[in-house]
Amino acid sequence: MAYSLFLLVPLVSSLATALFLLYRLLVNYNAARKTGLPIIVLPVDCGNPLWLIVDRKIAQWIRRIPVGSGTFTRFNWRGWEIWDRYKAHQQLGDGILLVTPGKNYLQLCDAEAVSEIFQRRADFLRPPEATEMLNIFGPNVGTTDGTQWQRHRKITASSFNEQVNQRVWMESIIQSTGLIHYWSSKSSITSVAQDTRTVSLHVMSGAIFGKSYPFRGADEDVPTTAENSSGYGEALKTILDRCIPLVVLGRKNLSKPWLPKSFRELYHATLVFQDHMTKAYEGEKKAMMRNDKLENNLMTSLVRASLADADEKGKTTGFRQEGLTEEEVYGNVFVFNFAGHDATANSLAIGICLLATRPDLQDWIAEEINNTLTGVESADSSYEAAFPRLPRCLAVVYETVRLYTAVAIAKSTGSSPQSLKIGTNTVLIPKNTVIIPNYSALHTHPRYWGDDSLEFEPKRWITQTPTTKGSSASSRPAEHFKEPATRNSPFVGWSGGARSCPGRKFAQVEFVGVLVGLFRDFKVLPVPFKGEDEGMARARLLHQIRTDTGMRLLLQMLHPERAVLEWKKR
Repeated sequence: MAYSLFLLVPLVSSLATALFLLYRLLVNYNAARKTGLPIIVLPVDCGNPLWLIVDRKIAQWIRRIPVGSGTFTRFNWRGWEIWDRYKAHQQLGDGILLVTPGKNYLQLCDAEAVSEIFQRRADFLRPPEATEMLNIFGPNVGTTDGTQWQRHRKITASSFNEQVNQRVWMESIIQSTGLIHYWSSKSSITSVAQDTRTVSLHVMSGAIFGKSYPFRGADEDVPTTAENSSGYGEALKTILDRCIPLVVLGRKNLSKPWLPKSFRELYHATLVFQDHMTKAYEGEKKAMMRNDKLENNLMTSLVRASLADADEKGKTTGFRQEGLTEEEVYGNVFVFNFAGHDATANSLAIGICLLATRPDLQDWIAEEINNTLTGVESADSSYEAAFPRLPRCLAVVYETVRLYTAVAIAKSTGSSPQSLKIGTNTVLIPKNTVIIPNYSALHTHPRYWGDDSLEFEPKRWITQTPTTKGSSASSRPAEHFKEPATRNSPFVGWSGGARSCPGRKFAQVEFVGVLVGLFRDFKVLPVPFKGEDEGMARARLLHQIRTDTGMRLLLQMLHPERAVLEWKKR
């Protein structure tokens, strides 16, 4: 009898859980039905952290079953948007509601509606669960709202200044020069993603903390006597790669002795990264107190702007208020590392591989680079003189981000329903609905980008101005970068509205600087496999990029080691 009762408890518990989830699914379905939008019902909450660990594997397993296709395997895993592109919206409409037992998710492919959401930041907030990971080291510009966000935004925006951009340019040239020296010394390379992570890490270290490190390739040993970035870099990599347990359990709980060793290693990584930030922060404060000459790096700018903001408030209010607390400085520095390291490194790897499939575009940007830097060594170039004259390189950056945006910024209706015009209809979106601007669809829909919307064509970002009368016959039209509109634009690669990414220019300068260092004197091509010619090798690489790029923490090539590249002198 006791044994039967023992077996009955988990059975009853499982049945109760199933009934509760069914009840929640029906409630959410009823709320979604009132909107009149197309509905897709999913049995699992696609935002559940536990589901995010196994979603891809389960979807792949179900696809192997003869009847294992349909909406579940199409829509219920991370990164489905990059595979589907605009097809779901072309079939169903600009707004699609995914109904789950947890929440409803509105997938949106309407440039005007997305722009309105970005403008109405008081109505559409960041869902707390989407930003929880970014709060590991403290509140920051990515996780706060209202007046707190305004305070963070004011201080962080002033920190991303032209002096910092000059430092980013210099570090990008130094790192890419070391990178091309390493890559060109090898008959072939398979470490494009690993090496671009190193480049991005070193650029971040120089630009944020003022510490420069020489580039070292994936298989190069680091001298034991040399100062290097391995501690800081490995800590950041561990945090980013294992972020889900960090979010689920919390930072302090990871140190429990009964947890797996990998969790304790993750906890140790947070301590190493915290220590690195603390030393940099204390060093900057002491340097300011001694009136030392301050370097042009982001930590200096952040501390300086924070203290200046506090002093300004003290003068106007009669008492001194904090600009940013020490914890908030750490929170913002982590967000800068998170966004600036992984996102830029992944975009660089994808962009380089895309260029490897297009030798014509490599020649196109090499021509611009050499015309801009005529008589000037790359190492002696300056951000102010060179960057504005490289619209083709900037076009490569935008086109890479258009096709492969690192992450979509989710919004939420919060505790109140919100009206929103989608297409020609105004819809009342239920409360607690997560709104996901479908970047992959927005950035590739033929309605906005034409029949070649899925192709890598940086020239779409360039406009030409005819030469003035009297110019020499050999003069070519002047070229300009076509900036996306500030409102109602289908391009939202760095988000939009007042909460657009404050580090956008930082990322652009880094990407362009790396292109200068790599493509001024070299070209890259995929190594042909047995039986392939160059054209077949390029087609295979392009197929890999399109089919093997997906979401982990951010969008990235899932198996970049399969991209075998060769660099040759021009």
